[in-house]
Parts: sequence; structure tokens; C-alpha cells
Amino acid sequence: MKAAYIEKTGPPEKIIYGSLPKPKPTGKQVLIKISAVAVNPVDTYLRSGMLEMDLPQPFILGCDFAGVVEAVGPEVTKYRKGDRVWGSNQGMFGRQGTFAEYAVVEECWVYPTPEEVSDEDAAAIAMVGLTAHLGLFREARLKTDEGVFVGGGAGGVGSCVIQMARIIGARVLAAAGNKRKVEICQELGATMVINYRTDDLEAALKKFGPVNVWFETRRDQDLERAINNVAVGGRIVVMAGGDTKVRFNLGSFYRKDCKLLGYAIFNTPPDEQRKAAAEINRWLGKGRLRARIDRVMKLSDAAAAHRLQEENTLGRAGTLAGKIVLIP
Repeated sequence: MKAAYIEKTGPPEKIIYGSLPKPKPTGKQVLIKISAVAVNPVDTYLRSGMLEMDLPQPFILGCDFAGVVEAVGPEVTKYRKGDRVWGSNQGMFGRQGTFAEYAVVEECWVYPTPEEVSDEDAAAIAMVGLTAHLGLFREARLKTDEGVFVGGGAGGVGSCVIQMARIIGARVLAAAGNKRKVEICQELGATMVINYRTDDLEAALKKFGPVNVWFETRRDQDLERAINNVAVGGRIVVMAGGDTKVRFNLGSFYRKDCKLLGYAIFNTPPDEQRKAAAEINRWLGKGRLRARIDRVMKLSDAAAAHRLQEENTLGRAGTLAGKIVLIP
């Protein structure tokens, strides 16, 4: 089978597009014929060595996937050949990734794809949708009529935060970095949108009203600003930032009964992710939630896709508004 893999960590040029043996499912594994995968920032961190983790050699890149079940291991109970499925959490902790024509995935990380949803949309919503859902509902316990601030609202996670918060009846103030991205946030249903490069964020926050959940998806984290602008009992969600060092006034934090909630999706047990996936599927099936895809590329262009993702995540190029989807 064809796959995008590395034999050694390093820059995007280390990615090899070539032939590897087709895997076979055992135990509770599902063999999936891949129809679409999505590129995530964490994929570039693993490829570059920025995020140190024991990787199999050669290492197939990629966390997210959508496709069709080709075969199942003898202990699989939920799926059979021909089922359309999607999922995430691959390419970590010794698991091979998904940037290939076929992938074997443990049954616990596989979810059914709603009939109305394309494989491209399913792959694009996978990690970002699960991340947004866990952050809003498991961590921040967002309620109807509460206010949410989301930075990077036009990105993969940010676009899901906007839609999910609006689905349950919360208000959303979204910040985006250019005119096109502001328009995207408006189309996604944000209550109020600003350009964080040109507009007065403090003035917008005052006009918006109480912020109960502060959800910053960009690597730039200003906890001092978040604490100063959340309401009493505010929850600050942290799921990005890498090795960023931050400082904030502890008195302001505890006098407001604030909560700082850090989490990483790959620490979340399979059963909790499955609950989130089930709700994501309901919303996808009803057309209330949709993936924000910036562009679709060939799997053979994985190196170029990684370079583009890295330029935007680390280089802040601002040329992406949503996910890169790759097609084998």
C-alpha cells in the first residue's frame, strides 16, 4: 500500500511517500480502507521531534481518518465489512498513523459515519470536533445562555467551538485574524466577531457581556487578559500553547473563583471520547455541525501539507482557515 511516513524525525522533507506492507487486523482491530485523513498541528510536532514520543519505525503519520471497513479482527463486535467509519487518536503511543491507503485501528477508537456525512467532512471534524466538545462540555461544563470567548474562531477547533456553543444556546464572541476569517466566523453563527489584529478586544468584551468560558485555540496565551475579562466563576480552557511561558496575578484569579482547565485529547479515555463522538454524529447528521475545510490535497503531497500547516501553526502565516484534508 502507499503511505506517507518518516524514518527519522525532522522537517517536512523527511516525509516519504512510498510503499509499505498492508496491515492485517488482529484481536479487536479494524482494518479500514482510508478515504480521507486530516492534518493536525500535533502531526507536525511528532514529525519534527518537537513532541518527543516513542515512534515505530518506519512511522506512518496522521491521527484522523475516515473510510470503509475492509476486514475485522476476531474479537471485533461493533463493525463489519462495508461499514463507513471515522475516528482519531492514531499515530501516538506506539500506534501507527493513518496517512496511508489502509490502517488498522483498535475498535474503541472507531465511530460510525452518519449516512449524510462525507468522508472528507468526517475526517476533518475528527480531532478538532472531539477537542472542542471535550473542552466545552466535559471540562468547562458550558450551559445555555452563557457567554463564550473563542480565539482563532475560523480554525479547526475554533469553528467547532462556535457551532457547538450556539447549538446549545450559548452566546459566542469570536476573534479572527483577517477579514476572510471574520466572515467565516459570522457564517458559522458567532454572536459577535472581531478582528484581533485591528479591533479593540477590550471594548468588544465589554459590549458582548459576561464571558463564562474563555477558549483560546491559538498558541498565544494571555491568561492575565482572560482572568481580567471572565465573569465570576469563569472557566479558562487551555488546549494549545506548547512550551509557552505565562504569568498572571494569582489574587485576581482566585478572587473571581476562576478555574484553569488544561487537557489533551490523547489523555481522554476511549469511552469518554465515544460519548462525545456520538453527540458529534447527531449534530453532523442533522446538519447542525459541519467541518471547516480549507483545502483538499493528495496524500502524495503530505510534505507540502505539513509545511503549510507548520507555517500557520508556528509561523502564524494566516493562510489557513480550517483543516487540510488529504485523499489517498
